[in-house]
Amino acid sequence: MPFYLDVLGVECSYGAVKVIDGMAFSIKQGCFAGIIGPNGSGKSTLLRCISRALKPVRGTVLLEGESLYKMSPREAARKMAVVPQETAVNFPFTVEEIIMMGRSPHLGRFQAEGKRDYEITGRSMDLTNTRHLAGRQVTAISGGERQRVIIAKALAQEPELILLDEPTSHLDINQQVEILSLLQRMNREGGLTILAVFHDLNLAAQFCDLMILMQKGKAYRVGKPEDVLTVDSIKEVYGTRVLIKKHPVTGRPAVFLLTRREGEVPGKGRIHVVCGGGAGAAVLGLLAEHGFAVTAGVLNMGDIDWETAKFLELEMTEEAPFSDISDRSYRENMEMIQRADACVLVSIPFGRGNLKNLEAVSRACAWGKPVLLVEEREIGERDFTGGEATLMYNQLKEQGAVVLQGGAEVPEVLAGLLQARL
Repeated sequence: MPFYLDVLGVECSYGAVKVIDGMAFSIKQGCFAGIIGPNGSGKSTLLRCISRALKPVRGTVLLEGESLYKMSPREAARKMAVVPQETAVNFPFTVEEIIMMGRSPHLGRFQAEGKRDYEITGRSMDLTNTRHLAGRQVTAISGGERQRVIIAKALAQEPELILLDEPTSHLDINQQVEILSLLQRMNREGGLTILAVFHDLNLAAQFCDLMILMQKGKAYRVGKPEDVLTVDSIKEVYGTRVLIKKHPVTGRPAVFLLTRREGEVPGKGRIHVVCGGGAGAAVLGLLAEHGFAVTAGVLNMGDIDWETAKFLELEMTEEAPFSDISDRSYRENMEMIQRADACVLVSIPFGRGNLKNLEAVSRACAWGKPVLLVEEREIGERDFTGGEATLMYNQLKEQGAVVLQGGAEVPEVLAGLLQARL
């Protein structure tokens, strides 16, 4: 299948400042493609180039094998619609009039709008939930409403390709999903080819088939979301460290930003966190940020808590993915607890394979160490041992463990407990 849109060695400049430098990629018809990258990487300039608003100094852009810059404005507008980042309209047209302007490429010079034009305008309003705004002046509606009106205008053009520059920038989270779901439906059911600039990596990952990651005016990586959104690529391009995990529903990559700790505070205390499966990530981060020396275990390699501990450069004991706690990792866990000033057990589920975690925390209580139980979910909801874990867990409470309803309280409560022991 030949490519529908080809960007071939494009170079764009604003005066003497080169913004796009040898950009090259291709997308197939019916693709939902997203352009991502840090501020100043050239995302919006690239879209301006493809939309013919900025002609490249070198290279060209082909649409179905034909140069976009050799098409007449009317021909290009019948094939391609553009939704800019700034959607301000300074004239008091009604919403319906603005959307009807999308029909201009299909009308003759002095031709009035016909029945079909009104039908298409009405359908575009229905699709974008803007029909109730039809009679209102576009200058009197909110930024989010105006964004949907401009998208409706673009849809009224009946384009084969739609270019969008941060289409959800003025929308709340519900409207973001609503608009992107609409575009995705038109992409899948109507064959609409979409190329959009995204600021939000997670939104791009959930809706795009192809992602173009830009760095300093060039394509750093082009491919499927799971191939583009990697820990290494984001660190290289954005200069930050993240966790990448599969979205639990869609299976697509999800990006979690991690804050690097400033360093341990001498005398703050050493805390061992018994966690796993993502239940302890927030607590590990909080304790590290508050300057505690933190250890963790027993963690299965590859899960979110393991990734978090690795990122925070914490000492931890680990097991292979989906493996039970071995005698070796149990001993390592116990050694860390012995060296700790206090122990925290987060709200993890319990099966036969990790009951030794409860044994380890029980030993901490027996040694007189402060123990916190973060009980975000009742133990009965997390017990898959037929009640054995519940029995052991309740014994921890009888041994004097302190119960907290959420992890946010952990640093403050620990600081108070350790101070009281001095």
